[in-house]
Amino acid sequence: MKERFFAQLGPSDQVFALFDHLPGLSFFVKDREGRFMALNRRGCEYCGVAFESEAIGKTDYDFFPKSRADEYRADDAIVMDSGEPISNRVESAPEDAGSPRLVMTSKVPLRDRKGRVIGVSGISRQIERIQTPSGTVDAFANVMEHLHRHFADSLSTEQLAEMAGLSVSHFERRFRHAFGASPRQYLVRIRVEHAAKLLRETPKTVSEIAHSCGFYDHAHFSRSFRRIMNLSPTEYRRS
Repeated sequence: MKERFFAQLGPSDQVFALFDHLPGLSFFVKDREGRFMALNRRGCEYCGVAFESEAIGKTDYDFFPKSRADEYRADDAIVMDSGEPISNRVESAPEDAGSPRLVMTSKVPLRDRKGRVIGVSGISRQIERIQTPSGTVDAFANVMEHLHRHFADSLSTEQLAEMAGLSVSHFERRFRHAFGASPRQYLVRIRVEHAAKLLRETPKTVSEIAHSCGFYDHAHFSRSFRRIMNLSPTEYRRS
């Protein structure tokens, strides 16, 4: 009965249209090559396009910094290769550098009629203040807001752990599990993303940008920037 009903439906986008009416929820469908096949209104906002048609056939690399696109594609590959979903992963919102917001993301593999995985679908919803028995998500929301607002300051893992109400080892373990990086690595990524924004949008010198984003010298900034963006700051500005 179920199969007969759905076989009668017309274009699939009439079902997907429902996702446009769920506030704060991003929905997407990608094929095996990572190309967007469907995207709701919130997903379009994250990608910086006005209409879904502007994103269809494009990939994360067309819309996000390479470091973030690499992470999204790695997650997609895990879901498609294993055939197992990712449920309720906490990560930073896919917005411009400077956003302290977190989202909770789930992804599932999509199969054809023969059971072969042909793509991935996912949803992300913004976290405001989600309470859990451990309080971890709520604590991380405070930490993330602090990281994004004070990224240029000298921040220690001990300070962040205290803010979260966790021991250093417990905090580092949970942080790495939630974000796929150590607190220090994540902070450097925030600084590099802010630096990239300044390189694109301001005439500041590379040294001025390095200093304003919390890097202690030009060489450290250049090494960190190249590691994450695969270009030097000067090459990035020219491109």
